[in-house]
Amino acid sequence: MNTARHFSDTRTGQGRVRFLLAPGGVRLIAEGPGWHHDSLHATLEEAATFLAVVPSLGQDLYEQALDDLEHRARVDERMDGAA
Repeated sequence: MNTARHFSDTRTGQGRVRFLLAPGGVRLIAEGPGWHHDSLHATLEEAATFLAVVPSLGQDLYEQALDDLEHRARVDERMDGAA
């Protein structure tokens, strides 16, 4: 199967940020009124770092996306530890 799965999906009044795990890397999709960004990165960490330079991304959406990403990573770590 060659599909991506959502790792994190953040929505605010400013827009939306999604981190998708896909074969070959992590796809970062960010969008809001009048703008759109879509890029592919080798790791989740690289995608999260790149989020800081996405044009038109507001500070509140940026911070919320990173908070959601961190929360999801902690949940995944706990699930991996329980297995």
